[in-house]
Amino acid sequence: MRNPWRATVLGSQVAELLRRPGRFAATGLSLLIAAFVVFGTVMAQQIITATVVENFRGTPEAVSLVVEPGGGEDIGEDRLREIRETPGVTEAVGRLDGGAPLDGSAVERYLALSADPGTGALAEVRLIEGAYPSGPGRLAVDTRAAREYDLAPGSSLTLLRPAPDGEITRRVTVRVSGIVRGTATNDTEPTGYAPGPRLGKLLGTSGYSRVDIRTGTAASAPADQARLTERIRQAVPGARVRSGDEVRQEEARQAVAEAKDTLELVNVFLAVAVGAAVLVATSTFRIVFARRVRQLALLRAIGATPRRLAAALVAEGAVVGLLAGATGVPTAWGCGLLVPSVAGRFGHDLSVPSHLPPAEAVLTVLGTGLLAVLAVLAPSLTASRVSPLQALRSAASGEGPANGTGRTLLGLLCAAGAALLAWQQYTGLPQPGDTDYDRFAALTVVVLSGGLAFLALIALGPRLVRPVLSAVAVPLRRTGAAGRLAVAGVGGAPGRAASVSVVVALGVCLVGSTLTCLASLNAYERYRQAVEAPADFRLYARDGGTLDRSLAADLASRPGLVDVTAFRTAEVVESTRGATVSDLDLTAVRSGVGLTARTGSLDRLGPAHVVVDADHAHRLGVRAGDRVTLTFEGRPVRLTVAATLPGAGPYGGDFFVPPADLTRMGADAAPTAVTANASEDGARGRIRAQRAITGTLTGPQRGDGRVIAEDPAGQGGEPDDLRTMATTVIMVLGLTVLVAVVGVATTASLTVVERTREFGLLRALGLGGAAVHRMVTVECALYGVLGGVLGLALALPYSWLVVRVAETSAPFSVPAGQLAAVLTVLVLVTAAAGMVPALRASRTSPTVAVAGSD
Repeated sequence: MRNPWRATVLGSQVAELLRRPGRFAATGLSLLIAAFVVFGTVMAQQIITATVVENFRGTPEAVSLVVEPGGGEDIGEDRLREIRETPGVTEAVGRLDGGAPLDGSAVERYLALSADPGTGALAEVRLIEGAYPSGPGRLAVDTRAAREYDLAPGSSLTLLRPAPDGEITRRVTVRVSGIVRGTATNDTEPTGYAPGPRLGKLLGTSGYSRVDIRTGTAASAPADQARLTERIRQAVPGARVRSGDEVRQEEARQAVAEAKDTLELVNVFLAVAVGAAVLVATSTFRIVFARRVRQLALLRAIGATPRRLAAALVAEGAVVGLLAGATGVPTAWGCGLLVPSVAGRFGHDLSVPSHLPPAEAVLTVLGTGLLAVLAVLAPSLTASRVSPLQALRSAASGEGPANGTGRTLLGLLCAAGAALLAWQQYTGLPQPGDTDYDRFAALTVVVLSGGLAFLALIALGPRLVRPVLSAVAVPLRRTGAAGRLAVAGVGGAPGRAASVSVVVALGVCLVGSTLTCLASLNAYERYRQAVEAPADFRLYARDGGTLDRSLAADLASRPGLVDVTAFRTAEVVESTRGATVSDLDLTAVRSGVGLTARTGSLDRLGPAHVVVDADHAHRLGVRAGDRVTLTFEGRPVRLTVAATLPGAGPYGGDFFVPPADLTRMGADAAPTAVTANASEDGARGRIRAQRAITGTLTGPQRGDGRVIAEDPAGQGGEPDDLRTMATTVIMVLGLTVLVAVVGVATTASLTVVERTREFGLLRALGLGGAAVHRMVTVECALYGVLGGVLGLALALPYSWLVVRVAETSAPFSVPAGQLAAVLTVLVLVTAAAGMVPALRASRTSPTVAVAGSD
């Protein structure tokens, strides 16, 4: 038999939904954002996957079969000829790869070599300037080789090749016929291209490591492909023959696997954004149900049980969630289709997703409904317990007790657990030289500790609002009545303020942690550059001896070179182990990229002082101010530690002393190495500097010198993959902040409805509409301030711990300017989120103060 009370309760909720759709639009908006975020991430993954596959796939689409030799032997020209003559084969090209050093410069340079037809459906490169090589002694080079080696059509290159007659090398001069653009997989190093036979003669090889085959349409059927595969296996015994689709799928899997870390990282922060949406929806449902307390009490008065009432409220939330999901999915799909075209306008080539993933779309809609159910559970249980006597009261407040004893105890337990886990990781941080430290497990524990800390913030939030507010809102109390009323309004409802501010704090914590960790990693990259590439060029003797004493002065007089520095290294004994001591000036490495000290200061390096690298400092247990003893040629030298480094020293140096001290120790006065920088940035400046160095190394003592060209672009600064990942993470985290801003807007809207009589009373007492507008706007801004302060309070200590766990040599760097900018923008955005509710509040009539409830 049909239950009349169930029908009455459900009917009442449906009628309320139709009568007051604005209230449910407020709850649905946060859920719509969650659905948009989830399916937007699905679209982002599809775009990233399609782009990676398109850009990093090396096998041309026209390749039908790929033949690889078996038994370790290459496929010779005779076998390639047999493949071409096989019925069903339209075109076949041989692939081979190699490389050779370049002659004509004191600087070591290398050119990779790859065989390619250059034209036709099987070509992997595209000609952009000049002509593709068609005769002997010709090469086409890719854009990277042209840029780094200053090449153009008509330029000459001399390759160093092994000589068959027993000589060490032979020189082969080739002319650049054209510039090509290769696939992304071939653009990892400077590369030259030529047809297979020409390149084989140049490399001195007679076989191919792979043959790509294109078949005609007549051989496209599976049965014809199978017969053709068998004929090729007969022509090339032991060969492995695979379809082009299989090879391309393997390349796609490898390419996607390389982007796996980024995709997984996006998923992690996606979960955070969804969690933020649940918190916002929960808070909004609680306010909505509190506003409807009289209606719910009337249902209780006519016989509705708490169980039926809670079930009806949950069903109501599920309907709102499903509607929000059904709206968010197509919205995200449409935006995903627009992303590649918008990115193309900014020079980024992205691939358009091929289709709408139906399974993911359905799961997202259903998942949004489930999120709504989870969000409405707690508020519905609270609302269903309303007393029937509430039907006799004129209004109800959405603000309950600030906190309960159980909630406080739960918060303290979570905080204690977070502190215990953080202390455990702090006491077990890796030391320089540790190689068996499980960083993944340590980071997992740090994330768990951070999760407990955030749960503690949720539980203790209402008790933290007023103390934090009293500290940050001092200036507002001096700005007039609107400021004082705004502070009182936020402080008067600490539970509501905490529920909104905690979501803001989550976004600020994650964004702030990302920026801080990125700044620290950038500082570490700069340190690593100073260690691995202190200068553009390094000259040293091949036999480990010394260089000409006048070499540095001669190089300094050459145009194109700056910052020429000569230094010495010597072998010493520390305790019972060998070590290297150097008089390199650590404060004068590459301009703009300096070393930092973990303890002490590099500026304190003076007579009888030494700078120690991290490994030796840890093994000796010394820091700035301690004493160490080095033994040079049997004579002990006692030195005071001026500073310790966070990592290794430049050029493998372990100890660094002033030049006068190294001379007193008995080291030869002649330099063992000379460094120099190009006076101009870019490839042309480096090439000009290389020529200056080549022209200087002419004497017999100098002719033995060897030059290594360091690559600062590849060594320092912010790497492309790190920048891309950081940008991706910050964009996804921005969605969390977006959800938080939506929460501020919805909370402000519902609060304005709830406090209509209050605003009317303020207007009746003489407060102008502009002052009411400022009051509500400032209240919303205070949500941003509270969230920013609480978020940064969590972000900074956990960022420090993450940096120490991830890379013990990385200095902790706080980007104060960026964090201040984030906090400022957040306050402005949350204030802007309250503009519309504030406008409604400012239009409240004073007569409302004496009217009945809304």
